[in-house]
Amino acid sequence: MGSKQAIASGFARVFGAQPMLPKAVVVSIECDIVKGLHAFTIVGLPDKSVEEAKDRIAAAIKNTEPPVPTSREDGGYESPKRSNKKIVLSLAPAELKKEGAAFDIPLALAFLLASKQAKFDPTGKIFAGELGLDGSVRKILGTLSIASAAQSAGYTDIYIPSDNAEEASLITGLRVYAISSLRDLLEELSGETDSVYVPKTNSTPRDDDDAALDEIRGQESAKRGLIIAAAGGHNIALYGPPGTGKTLLARAATSILPDLSENEMVEVTTIHSLAGALHGGPIFRPPFRAPHHTSSYAALIGGGSNIRPGEATLAHRGVLFADEFPEFHRDVINALREPLEDRVVSISRAKGSAVFPANFMLIAALNPCPCGFAGTPRCQCMPHIVEKYRRKISGPIADRIDMWVSVGHLPPESLSTQRKAGSGETKRARKAVAEARQRQRDRFKDMPGVSTNADMGPKELEAAAALSPKAEETLQGAARSMKLSPRGYHRTIKLARTIADLAGEDTIEPSHMLEALQYRAREL
Repeated sequence: MGSKQAIASGFARVFGAQPMLPKAVVVSIECDIVKGLHAFTIVGLPDKSVEEAKDRIAAAIKNTEPPVPTSREDGGYESPKRSNKKIVLSLAPAELKKEGAAFDIPLALAFLLASKQAKFDPTGKIFAGELGLDGSVRKILGTLSIASAAQSAGYTDIYIPSDNAEEASLITGLRVYAISSLRDLLEELSGETDSVYVPKTNSTPRDDDDAALDEIRGQESAKRGLIIAAAGGHNIALYGPPGTGKTLLARAATSILPDLSENEMVEVTTIHSLAGALHGGPIFRPPFRAPHHTSSYAALIGGGSNIRPGEATLAHRGVLFADEFPEFHRDVINALREPLEDRVVSISRAKGSAVFPANFMLIAALNPCPCGFAGTPRCQCMPHIVEKYRRKISGPIADRIDMWVSVGHLPPESLSTQRKAGSGETKRARKAVAEARQRQRDRFKDMPGVSTNADMGPKELEAAAALSPKAEETLQGAARSMKLSPRGYHRTIKLARTIADLAGEDTIEPSHMLEALQYRAREL
């Protein structure tokens, strides 16, 4: 029977990261082992899941066979729970709350390095992953956030679970090592294997048979409004009786939006990865989120005991569709003021605060009254009920919606199920939107943080939204008669700028301004 290998005293430091938005925070994991009565503690503001890592890493270390045989009778490593030593694992910075199971791997490595049971150089390396009791490595959330932080901080190598390797490979300048077990990792660090991940060729296939607009009969004015909204990233409200195609129009929006740029793809994929909403590979298409009208404040805006992004952030760079908009709780509707204006969500709680990106295009669908048949003999809603229903959409929210488009009933003859062969309506709309977006990118290339007309602030409006004298005269006359607020005045200019982009014009003319004015909020 061989003698047991005693854990040596020592100190070691490795690096991990706390996943966060928009980028993770690099965390230094230090281990100190000294003589004394047995103690095994983790310090540095760990949450429950990090505290529980003590049991996971102890079992994983015990059940891992070393790449090089040891003198231990069971052939494994010495568990930190079986030594007569005082072991302290510290996660710094201490004031940052550490959450999740991504620290399992660096905690285990710090202990093995400090106890002289493993030898490797941690310089330039960052580690993340959850350990199973048998030493296997499990998938984690927020890998792309960690990889982005590692690249920015100058790290060259990242060791992450195999299931997260494709995600991490989106960040250039990093060598990604895909690991499936603690043993694999130790073999890699000892130089016995080479498991550098080779990313697959990323492709962005587009369904050319996608005919969302082609399949919607009639509603030409509503389709025109949707194309304008998509071209400039404007918020749009579709109102009308039930069954007129509001939901179909909203879902057609993603079929005419352009693919995400490389930076946008990384940004959106990072958000979905951290929220646990990433299913499959990277996200190349603008996301479409359609929360139910019973969704809570935290579900839509974000928050909770452990602050997490909500639907507004998951719709970043895409579409947030609010069907039955007035049926949402009034507080939830009013909470959209900040993201609709500032394109971010700020959350403050007793346990901390966070600022999440929320640059989305809002598509709201609503009926003119609770039953949807206002103005017809079918409507049985009392006047005060109708008034209460409409008042749920406050003036500040209505003012932040650039376009109000009526979706009315259609004559039966326009609802023919015979599809026009080769109509190509979706392709034409997609091409028009892409060309308008390209004009905007060229215009805003020297304006950081602005990518669409809807993103423009007063400074950008002055520099990039030139009005002809007649167009300015038209707007000022309409602003007086329609009693436009300063916000409404500026949003009308943004909308007219998009209409001019769709027409290929450099200057906003009266015809563009008149079309933009007809979309301003009015009595539903």
